[in-house]
Amino acid sequence: MAIIDCPNCRKKVSDKAKLCSHCQFDIQNTDPDKAVQLKKTSKIQKSQSLMNHSFIAMLLFCGGILTLFWRGEDRQSFEYIASVSATIIGFVLYIITRVRIFLLKVKK
Repeated sequence: MAIIDCPNCRKKVSDKAKLCSHCQFDIQNTDPDKAVQLKKTSKIQKSQSLMNHSFIAMLLFCGGILTLFWRGEDRQSFEYIASVSATIIGFVLYIITRVRIFLLKVKK
């Protein structure tokens, strides 16, 4: 008895199982072409999700920068601290997300 990845949800299941215990996908009656197609679809969905995260991080970064320079508040105000924090968090999240996208594309 071996442990395999479900072609639909990519979670670990037994090779003897007829249905995936996580998503109820029929493992026994899946042909190899359908499994490859499901894997491609899953990769595309993951890529789209990461692109959305990247866009949100960029909006956070740009919003922080615009608020920082538009307002021109003193360094002790809440607005200044919030805009600097948003800028830093947005930048770090954007870099992390772009690395994750790169690793997803490199991964076979």
